[in-house]
Amino acid sequence: MKVIFDTKSLYYLPQYLPVHNELAKLGIKSTFVFYEGIHDDIIKKIASDENLASIWVADEEAATVFYEKERADWVFFANSFPYLDRVHQVSKSAQLGHGIGPKASYYSKSRHSMSVRFVEGDYRTKRLEGMFPSDVFVDVGFCKMDPILNGELCKEALLEQYGLEKNTPTILYAPTFYPSSIERFPKDWPADFGGYNVIIKPHYFSISKKLYRKQLALLNHWAQFDNVYLATTEDYSLLPFLEVADVLISDASSALFEFALLNKPVIWCDFLKLRWNYRGIFSYKFKRRMDQDYGDYANIAVHATKYKELIGLVKDQLQRPDDLEAIRLELSEKLAGKLDGFSSKRIVDYLMENV
Repeated sequence: MKVIFDTKSLYYLPQYLPVHNELAKLGIKSTFVFYEGIHDDIIKKIASDENLASIWVADEEAATVFYEKERADWVFFANSFPYLDRVHQVSKSAQLGHGIGPKASYYSKSRHSMSVRFVEGDYRTKRLEGMFPSDVFVDVGFCKMDPILNGELCKEALLEQYGLEKNTPTILYAPTFYPSSIERFPKDWPADFGGYNVIIKPHYFSISKKLYRKQLALLNHWAQFDNVYLATTEDYSLLPFLEVADVLISDASSALFEFALLNKPVIWCDFLKLRWNYRGIFSYKFKRRMDQDYGDYANIAVHATKYKELIGLVKDQLQRPDDLEAIRLELSEKLAGKLDGFSSKRIVDYLMENV
């Protein structure tokens, strides 16, 4: 069997790699297609470190030409793809989303039909089937979490790698790029958390796109504090940070829900920087950007309406980490389905049964 992973963005890798590794156990080789951009050298190093067979393309047209030539059994995509009709002449396609957050785009990705879309949980599977009754959706769980669930990461070693104190509580701040809380944080906020390790894991766009250069300037300033580790482009995976952190601060990011899946306390920032065309009479644009279940998902965390509330909330959540345990466990099934460490295996089993 021949499998290809279309990797237009680096942050698709954490979702792809568990499936790639499961294929490798069976002696099945896979190829990663990377797109030329500003971080080519970094991606080449990551591909080398992970021992990934890879090729590089300029754009989706070039990628499609490669798929037509290779005639793989399966081509994986993390998002929609404009030349699916050509891909389907030679291969089957599989969609594997890279996040489980509350954005409406999770569902809009299925407007362009893949041969199969692997979905996290019965709730989302049934909802997608109702929206796209002619398509194939298979509930496999959330394979991105398999490495943590299977004990493949070591907390002590990771803290040492990041230069952080091993016996100090660790805060993970993982904001998304838009709408984001980054611009609403004080310039010297890490000083307010001097008794904690602070890991800042921004979205890939915040450190790679010119549109968010002001965010990057703030992030680089915060990185100067002794208790802070700022994730770099090389830190493409959120998983190590989910493993080492004791509490998460985030906004409308899928990181928030991934952390809650581990039954750890989450603080949701409601103070967001919205562009002018998302405010006032245009607030409907923000609501449209979010999933209809946004309100239900919000119950998975305690909420900070302004920055000043964070100091007390962090302390409270670390002292009482089980406060929202029942809600976290209930929503975990709705968000991600099975969390048993075998999601990747279920995907590979499907691939082999439906070549």
